[in-house]
Amino acid sequence: MTVLWGMLLIVFILAFFSRYIPILSATIPYTLIKPNKFMIILALTCIVLVSGLRNNIGDTSAYMHSYEIQNFTWEHVLENKEPGFGLLQMVLKNISNDPQLLIFITALVTNVLIIITLFKYAKMIELSLYVFITSGMFTVSMNGIRQFLAASIIFWATKYLLEGNFKRYFFIILFASTFHESALILVPIYFIVRRKAWTKITYSLLGLTILIVMGFNEFSQILFSAIEDTQYGQYSNFTEGGANIIRVIVDSVPIIIAYLGRDKLRKLWPKSDIIVNMSIIGLLFMFIATQNWIFARFNIYFNLYNLILISWIIYLFKENNRKFIYYGILICYLMYFYYEQVISLSLLYQSDYINF
Repeated sequence: MTVLWGMLLIVFILAFFSRYIPILSATIPYTLIKPNKFMIILALTCIVLVSGLRNNIGDTSAYMHSYEIQNFTWEHVLENKEPGFGLLQMVLKNISNDPQLLIFITALVTNVLIIITLFKYAKMIELSLYVFITSGMFTVSMNGIRQFLAASIIFWATKYLLEGNFKRYFFIILFASTFHESALILVPIYFIVRRKAWTKITYSLLGLTILIVMGFNEFSQILFSAIEDTQYGQYSNFTEGGANIIRVIVDSVPIIIAYLGRDKLRKLWPKSDIIVNMSIIGLLFMFIATQNWIFARFNIYFNLYNLILISWIIYLFKENNRKFIYYGILICYLMYFYYEQVISLSLLYQSDYINF
């Protein structure tokens, strides 16, 4: 954990001071002070090195072992329902048999795409990066490698989501689905989120979620029967319980604040409703995940939008209260980080290159 604590401190300091060497953006249709690129690149470098040079956490060792023993031929790649990741491994294995290369490249692409998007749309990027680490998303990115890679590709396409360019957004989703097929869920989601937040549709989705939670046994039987012949059929045997309710509370706080200040948020950023809707859907999946943790995997695609949202909600408060809210967020997420990573998971970071 020493490495992760050190990374958190360095990344936050670099991102914080990046706003004191700002560049006024003239390319976005709302007033936004863009951070200094060099400082953000330094923060990104720190994140990529820690993520890319690990040799444990979640499925990392399994991916490394598979990379070592598997012979990645065109036949193997094309037989796979998600050929993008197989093709990536085939290309990398022609460069080196060292599985650390796979871990480093996936970490590089994933985090570069996430931070590029936050650089464009986050109001306070240091807060977004701080929450990225302390909320556990960074840890998840080192576990669900393929899915988080797919999520980062779609997150990078936020521009097309906001502009309403479905054609480009659709093809990017198709590309992302070659790394993890579940990315296709974003196709119908596009038509749901591109509308005003907090309308009848929002409350209908909330009502549907409550019904699913209340009748989860019946819902799960129908769902798992439908996917039993797919590669995700194994999830029907998942018995590790539901998501922690504390996780649900943590994810819900930015959305509750956005609801209370919804009119002001629209004035600050007219397209914020789309980001809010994505965050709401992520929260609904987390509610369902309290019954079976596997549903939290869908939240990987939506939780990234919480990073943008949380950087804007500070400005929904009166100016004399903003510092209190800012420091409150820092303290609360730090406490959650300690609870989840140290107390709950007893996370141990290991690397052949970073040892302190």
